[in-house]
Amino acid sequence: MPGGRTPLRLGLLGCADIAQRRALPSLARLRDITLTAVASRDAGKAESFARRFGADPVTGYEELLARPDLDAVYIPLPAAMHAPWAGRALEAGLHVLVEKPAAATADEAARLTRLARERQLVLMENFAFVHHRQQQAVRQLLEEGAIGELRSLSAEFAFPPLPETDIRHRPELGGGALLDAGVYPLRAARMFLGDELEVTGATLRVHHEHRVDVAGAALLTGPTGISAQVGFGFVHSYRCGYTLWGSAGRIGLHRAYSAPDDFAPTLTLECDGRTEERRLTPDRQFTTLFRKFAEAISRGDVAGPARDIERQARLVERVATTARRFPL
Repeated sequence: MPGGRTPLRLGLLGCADIAQRRALPSLARLRDITLTAVASRDAGKAESFARRFGADPVTGYEELLARPDLDAVYIPLPAAMHAPWAGRALEAGLHVLVEKPAAATADEAARLTRLARERQLVLMENFAFVHHRQQQAVRQLLEEGAIGELRSLSAEFAFPPLPETDIRHRPELGGGALLDAGVYPLRAARMFLGDELEVTGATLRVHHEHRVDVAGAALLTGPTGISAQVGFGFVHSYRCGYTLWGSAGRIGLHRAYSAPDDFAPTLTLECDGRTEERRLTPDRQFTTLFRKFAEAISRGDVAGPARDIERQARLVERVATTARRFPL
């Protein structure tokens, strides 16, 4: 840990694809955190992950939580399993970094964050994109008045149809586009418009066979009247960005949520009838996320990450309860 302390000992609870492709390679760059053990219900998968990333293999999630040599866990399980296993990890006395959404409902988020506060443990939700330097570049332009006063935001995250067997088509595992893709543009709206957003309208398109939403949109309004329109789904062409529209111009960011470590983002600035494309430097958002997690633990910052989870869950739930549902 910072200041010459012993590195944070982390366990992986669930050998998901996102852990293999993005999270664990990013974690390996840090000296503040060491991957101690990885757990899967499949002994072969645990062994494969452990061999690749230099950790102990564990068969079973409860077995991982019972280990005495862990300080924290990272949970990349399917969405419906996030809150239950995060709760068990907190009860075991472990700090938790959990994939989005940390909770599927506001009540679930409140129970989870209350437990974290009672145990004085850090519970953080993985929205790695907010830590990418490209978001800082956008905020700086806003603060400088590059597009005048902000009037509205539009944000989208969608991608082509998934295989029929994909777990995001399974309602019992927390599937659906809102919880998988929609949470990203909603988090972006909070980032620029604040937490007092009202959902003034929403729609969800529901797949008749899988019984999960596969597309959706929402209109949000902040307390000063600034609006945000968000769209999401997995029956679209690929879109992963947002646009801020001001009184004097527009800022557009492409590949806003899932930029790979070696990807140089492009920011578009439209002002005074001219369009300028700015190539930004690559950044390792997952590495920064893990560093922020370790720093929060070092500072004892329990309240900040918990509060963020509660606010995100309330907004997502308001979209879900407001939405009119239509067949795909």
